[in-house]
Amino acid sequence: LDELLNPAKVVNLERDLVNLRSELATLTGMGNDIDVMNSSTEECDGGGGGEDADKIRTKIEKKERDLLIERRSVFRGWLKNVFLGQAVLSLGLSWIMATDPSILFGSFDWYNNVRSIDVSIQVLGFWWWWLFIVPSLRSRRPKGFEKKALDIAFIGTPAVSLIAPAATKDTALIWIANFVLVAGAYAFSYATYDENESGDDSKQPEWLKFVMKSLDFGVGKERGARK
Repeated sequence: LDELLNPAKVVNLERDLVNLRSELATLTGMGNDIDVMNSSTEECDGGGGGEDADKIRTKIEKKERDLLIERRSVFRGWLKNVFLGQAVLSLGLSWIMATDPSILFGSFDWYNNVRSIDVSIQVLGFWWWWLFIVPSLRSRRPKGFEKKALDIAFIGTPAVSLIAPAATKDTALIWIANFVLVAGAYAFSYATYDENESGDDSKQPEWLKFVMKSLDFGVGKERGARK
């Protein structure tokens, strides 16, 4: 599942097929005599069943075609490199935005005419960590300590960007604070990560489990995804 482009969709399609095959088995007289979870459509179809069974067969055919397409949609290595490049590019752009946005936008009339636009861009510069840099790195679907580090960074960078302006108005310092947090998250995760505890959340409080599941949404670990 981790290598698929849309793992959550694959999980949902598989679940829908199990339910449809179960209905088909009931309508065609197969009843409870068959293990639907481990059976093909042909094995669940006892023939006949009338118009209702034909409608279900049509739905199953469509679901099976969609599932075949999704299983072929693999998350390829070049796409991971695109996300990495996007993160690196965002890193450089955000630093310029936070320190001297005139380098990028000084030649535009709106930059010189709109009041306080430079301050707005500088603020956007340090928020870029949460909006683009960390999400781009997480889109690569990293595993192990890096996944843990980016989960921490995704929660921590907005907190820094919200709280730091109360202590300083220097947007460059706030950008650096976000950088330090992300680097620290990598160092902390690398030092504390235990492969034997990977995937074991039994010791985590309920609120933390909810947060981590929310961060994992869309990568095949939600809505009953297969392990």
